[in-house]
Amino acid sequence: MRRSISLRLSVWYASAATITLAVLFAVGYQLLESYLVHGLDQLIAAEFRQVRARLGPHYRQLSARDVNQRIQATSGYDSVLFYIDVRAPQDDAIFASKNLDGRWMPEVADRHGYSATLPGIGRLRIEEFALPPFVVLIGTSSQQIYEDLDGYVEICVGLLAAMFGVSTLIGFALSRVALRPVRLIRETALRIGSDNLRERIPVSGVRDEIAELARLLNQMFDRLESSFNAIRRFTAEASHELKTPLSLIRLQAEKLLMKGELSVECEESVQMQLEELARLSRIIEELLFLSRAEARVITLRLTVECPRAFLGAFAQDARVLAEHRGRCFELHCVGDGRVLFEPQRIRQVLLNLLVNALNASPAGGRVRMCSEISNGCWRVSLEDQGPGIAAADRERVFERFVRLDKRALDEQGSGLGLAICRSIVELHRGRIWCEPACAGGGLKVTFVIPADALSMPEPVSASGWAEAHGTPGAVGT
Repeated sequence: MRRSISLRLSVWYASAATITLAVLFAVGYQLLESYLVHGLDQLIAAEFRQVRARLGPHYRQLSARDVNQRIQATSGYDSVLFYIDVRAPQDDAIFASKNLDGRWMPEVADRHGYSATLPGIGRLRIEEFALPPFVVLIGTSSQQIYEDLDGYVEICVGLLAAMFGVSTLIGFALSRVALRPVRLIRETALRIGSDNLRERIPVSGVRDEIAELARLLNQMFDRLESSFNAIRRFTAEASHELKTPLSLIRLQAEKLLMKGELSVECEESVQMQLEELARLSRIIEELLFLSRAEARVITLRLTVECPRAFLGAFAQDARVLAEHRGRCFELHCVGDGRVLFEPQRIRQVLLNLLVNALNASPAGGRVRMCSEISNGCWRVSLEDQGPGIAAADRERVFERFVRLDKRALDEQGSGLGLAICRSIVELHRGRIWCEPACAGGGLKVTFVIPADALSMPEPVSASGWAEAHGTPGAVGT
């Protein structure tokens, strides 16, 4: 499954932003807790000053009873807020406020301010003050503070969730904008093929890494275009130059046969040479056709045809050929309409596919052709009952000179038949592919071309290859 860079960047951005905000919330929690606790400490310190003032400057001379009475008078008004505990040096209890209900606040060694939890009372903030010879412990409830802090945590969690969602959307939008040049490079690169090497990736005026990548890719496409053009020129020129000497050799061989001066063995040898010369000439014609088809210099003679009538005429020859090979041919047509194509070229495609299907099918086997016009397309498929081919080879069979040992191939085949079929179908702005047959065994080859004559683009105009060289013969792959 393809992973989206935009999605990954947006998740990374959202995660980084959310983690940063979470750290800030955690620091804010600590600072807020410290601030609120400090406020309680200030409030407790003010209560201690009031207790000390109530005892007066000569509190050392007071009896334990007097200390109790004076503090009781002070704490009576503040019992809602404060808990007071006064102890003597030997930990003898001098005073405990009534709201403690007989409990004593705990002491923590070496700490003057701390938090503790008393059963029945809850969380307290306690401060320890030295009032020699007494120790004064004053506490106040911190329950509300921590409830507020819990509310703060809940709010922070909600904000973090919202932050992650919003930052993901923002990150995705920003990444889409930032990666737009990359998408443009991808779309352009997908359009560039062996038949479209002149197009180049647009380079923005910003001198960044993406612009540098686009320039490097354009340089690579320049080299590829030069290499492809050199190969096409070599194929076309070599094919053209080989035709004359081959014709002369054939004429000389036919002249020897016409004289009748050869022995039987020599005559058979010359006949074999003529057959191989004819096969070699056909391969040269096919190579020259493929070279011109890739260069888009072939002019199609497009006419509006009725596929049902066209295939009906083809089926007559197909049945004769199938019966000669000991096979059965069936034709099924679905839908009616008019299609813009060149009958001679499409007949060549059908004949190539039929020869391959007949070669692959066993004796007594069936070859089934189906035609359907629907959704603005003309779809034609041929199914055989042969052994089929592996999934890894289904695209390779459309390459030049590919001959699979698993298929029953014609020994006279050149391995160019399906390559020619693909070129012809692509000249009609269509596509061709193969897949397993619906019955489970065999191979199904399908091609689709536009059925709407008005939507068909004008063919590329160039030199009259069809007029000058004719049509390559049907050759099985």
